[in-house]
Amino acid sequence: MLDILLKLKARAPIHFDIVAVNLDQKQPGFPEEVLPKYLSELGVAFHIENQDTYSIVKRVIPEGKTTCGLCSRLRRGILYRVADELGATKVALGHHRDDMLQTFFLNMFFAGKLKSMPPKLVSDDGKHIVIRPLAYVAEKDLVRWAQHREFPIIPCTLCGSQENLQRKQVGEMLREWDRKHPGRVENMFTALQNVVPSHLLDGTRHDFKGLKATGVADDDGDKAFDTPSFDLLSQAPAALRIVQG
Repeated sequence: MLDILLKLKARAPIHFDIVAVNLDQKQPGFPEEVLPKYLSELGVAFHIENQDTYSIVKRVIPEGKTTCGLCSRLRRGILYRVADELGATKVALGHHRDDMLQTFFLNMFFAGKLKSMPPKLVSDDGKHIVIRPLAYVAEKDLVRWAQHREFPIIPCTLCGSQENLQRKQVGEMLREWDRKHPGRVENMFTALQNVVPSHLLDGTRHDFKGLKATGVADDDGDKAFDTPSFDLLSQAPAALRIVQG
């Protein structure tokens, strides 16, 4: 994400400043010298926040239980505080397209909600604008770019070490679909951008109780499947499918 933002900064018709922020959670074996050295060589302004959230998570979460929820809440709160201290007007996070889809399925499977992560939103505390510049970029493309650019990759010994995470299982499900059914993942991501409340079941999003017959034909009526759209998308290249969304 930093690499892309730096290129955008050099070419964009507007001026903006970038401060790279990393949270050192004091995980055992964390190579704390890697990022400062890398960012210094790039000539990028940066801030390393040192907070021992690792010990908090390990103390509060029983062994074998998922640490992601508490860990992410702690990190988010710290990040918002640091943004205030730095005077940042935007908080940019590195979530990509596959993160969006994984979050959608996790919410559907385990929270009973049709909900994902938007590319732009107001933070929980109402004080910050959060942006996700990589929201429309596939994870596999980012992996290839990271390998090409030889970015320093630092593994996580908390969430990253938990092999049975539901997010990892959903991620593998999406990768399997991508291998067996090319275009399916792109179509699902396009679907997140084409929500039709009248054909779901949420009465707070559509006034089902107040519906009345109009006597006028409606092209968006009782069709459950938009077959022509599906046919066109299945024949289009992945990049075009995303643009059409």
